[in-house]
Amino acid sequence: MEAFVAQLLGWFSLPRNGLASVFVIAFVSATLLPLGSEPAVFAYAKLNPGQFWLVVFVATVGNTLGGALDYWLGRGAKRALAPHERTRYLHWFERLGPKALFFSWLPAVGDPLCAVAGWLRLPFWPCLAWMALGKALRYTTMTAALLWVPDAWWMALIRPLAG
Repeated sequence: MEAFVAQLLGWFSLPRNGLASVFVIAFVSATLLPLGSEPAVFAYAKLNPGQFWLVVFVATVGNTLGGALDYWLGRGAKRALAPHERTRYLHWFERLGPKALFFSWLPAVGDPLCAVAGWLRLPFWPCLAWMALGKALRYTTMTAALLWVPDAWWMALIRPLAG
């Protein structure tokens, strides 16, 4: 088991596997599995600042495809689960439609939003477009802030938290 874990960690090694690792991590993090892709995206961008837009693109595609998987899982669950009670949240989601998936980048609620969209049988392609837009803006903003805000500013923010 220890050899397997070492091999798995070696495969996700950014310097060796680069963008493939970013893609896989971004894909898996968009599913309902608990994994964050931001550290991998930032680390790759920090190691290769000239490939900023490429890493943002790869992470966005991976994360959007993971959201699409959630959508299709939710769509399949529609057959298994019939709604007994329509809550105000479902009414809000149905009224907003695919635009609600702009918020699929949010932690904790974003992945379930994609599954609920499939469960409600919202149109796939508009849902995918709104997912991609939200995720692209998140990766662009987050990575740019981490790369281009001076380290001294980050240290000034972190220092009070350290005690």
